[in-house]
Amino acid sequence: MTQQFSRRNFLATSTRTGLAAMLVGAAPTVLVASDASVDGKPALLGGTAMNKTSYSRWPILHGEEEKFLLEVLKSGQWFRGSGQNRVGQFENEYATMCGAKACIATSSGTSALVASLAALDIGPGDEVITSPYTFIATINSIIAHYALPVPIDVDLDSFQLDGKLADAACNDNTRCLMPVHIGGAPANMDDFLAVGKKRGIRVIEDACQAHIGQWRGKKLGAVGDAGCFSFQVSKNLSSGEGGAVLTNDEELAEKVYRCHNNCRGRKTDSFDFTYGVGRAVNQRMTEFQGAVLCAQIKHIEKYQETRNENGLYLNKLLAEIPGVLPAKIYDGGVSAWHLYMFRIDAEKFGINRDLFLKALSAERISCSSGYGAVDWIGFVRNAYDTPAGKRIYPKPVIDQWAERVGQFPQFKKLCSQAVWFTQNMMLGPRENMDIIADAIRRIQKNAAEIAKLDS
Repeated sequence: MTQQFSRRNFLATSTRTGLAAMLVGAAPTVLVASDASVDGKPALLGGTAMNKTSYSRWPILHGEEEKFLLEVLKSGQWFRGSGQNRVGQFENEYATMCGAKACIATSSGTSALVASLAALDIGPGDEVITSPYTFIATINSIIAHYALPVPIDVDLDSFQLDGKLADAACNDNTRCLMPVHIGGAPANMDDFLAVGKKRGIRVIEDACQAHIGQWRGKKLGAVGDAGCFSFQVSKNLSSGEGGAVLTNDEELAEKVYRCHNNCRGRKTDSFDFTYGVGRAVNQRMTEFQGAVLCAQIKHIEKYQETRNENGLYLNKLLAEIPGVLPAKIYDGGVSAWHLYMFRIDAEKFGINRDLFLKALSAERISCSSGYGAVDWIGFVRNAYDTPAGKRIYPKPVIDQWAERVGQFPQFKKLCSQAVWFTQNMMLGPRENMDIIADAIRRIQKNAAEIAKLDS
């Protein structure tokens, strides 16, 4: 249960805590502390678990989802068409909420990334600088255009892409910087914007996990040239599947729209077959997804406030425990807390991360190891090991790229130390954070005995 889980399958397989399915009318969990003491025996060693309850399921429904879905169903307009529609309503509301001039809703977060890169004319031979510590869709969106992803190493303290390495990774083929706001916390956008300005290249924010997080007073996704979001079921704002692109560049917005709408622009009606930009597919959001989002968006700000208060409070509690290192949030940043992330320093804590996960799960605190140390060089080699791929990137070119990309030592260390909590765990009262911290304190106090289980 606790090892090598992705963000998605953590939700799908965490049966102990009931995170696998939707519960109509569910409310944020209130954990119930057991009679167990911080000074008592950890559950993994036979003691009583610190937590007695299970976590709430996600997403949480509020009543209007069913109403809006039935309205769409009865209207017969199940697709995004002309006139009044739920997708258009959501786009306007989300753009306003995020301080962006335009929002283009898409079928998924992956589609948002693909459409944005298409709108920037990214193609064979181009390079896109991004993070190795990310969901695979980030890399796949680049490969979908037969471009080369250029991962650079992470900043271990923040879990984010290290912007200080971006400039040195650029060359004449670099066309785009794609920082990822992993876990909903902001990458240091000052670094990426500075490199983008210096090099004359665009900055696309992969904000798929960062709904209404902030950087220096601006909402994430509205800081760079474009920002991409996912509304997949685990996300802080969810419609099961879905995505969106934000931008303050009207020309870019029109190109993104055409790229997600089979070359057809925003000004056309259903029977106008005037085509623009040449590289496009159908990546439109349906009215059903739009209806759910129009209901869900009304609650995201209040949930964000709760997550932020709990996240910052838990940071203070865990920072007091030897060997526990909460992910740093850069000055000027506000996390969306899609994930609560921290590291376990085995030498200072007394046990390694994997044994820690077993011990914390025994305390009935849901946890995950997060992303594994993917061999991105091998992944890209395999992706282009096709007749078409070899024509664009013959072996000497791929070998040279691989040598430049390097080995990402901080990324690999991060993958061996990281621990994740999912965002619904941050929605309960402050006392929930106390129970989590007490469970971790008890594990740390008994680390020497727990370590014997691994010998």
